[in-house]
Amino acid sequence: MKHSPVSKGVAAQADLFGRALLPGLAAADAFVTAAEEAALIAHIEDAGLETFKFQQWEGKRLTRSFGWSYNFQTGTFARAEPIPEWLAPIASRAERFANLPPASIAQALLISYGPGAGIGWHKDRPVFEHVVGISLGAEAAMRFRRRRQDGFDRFALPLAPRSIYHLSGEARHDWEHSIAPIEEARWSITFRSLAERSR
Repeated sequence: MKHSPVSKGVAAQADLFGRALLPGLAAADAFVTAAEEAALIAHIEDAGLETFKFQQWEGKRLTRSFGWSYNFQTGTFARAEPIPEWLAPIASRAERFANLPPASIAQALLISYGPGAGIGWHKDRPVFEHVVGISLGAEAAMRFRRRRQDGFDRFALPLAPRSIYHLSGEARHDWEHSIAPIEEARWSITFRSLAERSR
């Protein structure tokens, strides 16, 4: 498994903007095998996903949270069903990738992306700290931006099938990120730890 601060695509774009690579972003390809990917996708599709809702708006993606959930319609943060056993081995591997202590991961978010689905610009909720994502299915692009006085600093991280990324520090707290829409089938697993003040 190739593990570097960011992927080659990001490095090329960072060079284009003439600045250092983004601190707090780590990524690697081939985090899971093709057989593991197929099994994970089957589990996700069988996990009782529901349409993502933000206030009165419905997204093109299906989601389900375990451990903790955040309701975007009411703004409430609450306990959810425990992370299922089939996810536990992958969660442990994700903790090792991110150099987190065992049992750090408190939440798992499953997403199935419909045609044209993406995720708009955002930062993860402050109740969470570390964010570790696994990308399954078609390749996508994770875009980053940070506001400056005359616009934004930007770059994109290609998310290859079966790849993993970790957001911490500056990448987690100072930059917004989004997922560009694609027309092909894609799934993701996002693991999050709780911020100290939320424990």
